[in-house]
Amino acid sequence: MPELHAESAEIGATVLERLAAIERAESVRVLYACESGSRAWGFASPDSDYDVRFLYIRPRDWYLSIDLERRRDVIERPIEDALDISGWDLRKALHLMRKSNPPLFEWLHSPVVYRAEPGFRAAMLALAPACYSPTACARHYLHMARGNHREYLQGDPVRLKKYLYVLRPLLAVRWLESGRGVVPTPFRELVETLVPPGALREAIERLLALKRSGEELAWGPRVPALSDWIAAELARLAEGPALEPAPQPDPEPLDALFRAWSG
Repeated sequence: MPELHAESAEIGATVLERLAAIERAESVRVLYACESGSRAWGFASPDSDYDVRFLYIRPRDWYLSIDLERRRDVIERPIEDALDISGWDLRKALHLMRKSNPPLFEWLHSPVVYRAEPGFRAAMLALAPACYSPTACARHYLHMARGNHREYLQGDPVRLKKYLYVLRPLLAVRWLESGRGVVPTPFRELVETLVPPGALREAIERLLALKRSGEELAWGPRVPALSDWIAAELARLAEGPALEPAPQPDPEPLDALFRAWSG
């Protein structure tokens, strides 16, 4: 198991116990499980939930059914003890990979992996370059930034922590526009690569320090350096990111991976 956050040795063991219980209750095999959300991005508060996401496979006969389209391809558990655990069937995950689903790519690049079948993550990542569409991902991130900006950062005071949920997707769009490939999951890498020293960088660092310290970030005064940069980026991207559409990937490699892991 990769090194987790300092407080997470016990959490890691609990996550593995919960995943094993899901396998027994649902008759599935968990192929990969990781941390998602703020803890993977690197700006969690001490009391943030653990957003555990996993990919699983069912016995082959489950897929050999005329009723397959009606069968649920997601497993979710109620949040308990700060653990938010949910997963996708491998068939669903591969469909979403072909559509260049950003959350799936973030899961596969998570810095915190709780469990992985040998070779599975590498096999999924090997398919990523052919499936990854900068245009589709940039549209996803821009939609996320616009929604959080509209809901939480209008007027004064604002929802301070939501700055991070607008800054990260906007920096992700910039990353894609610059041709750097798959957006890194950690927020720190985006900031260090794309934000030069200055007022914006300083404001981001202050906000991160407050968030990690457990400081209450529900509401607070507008931060001009952040708000002004966000407004300028949203205006620049009013017509959408300037990226060329990617070709539709060949489904055969995805089918081959599914066959290999469902045997």
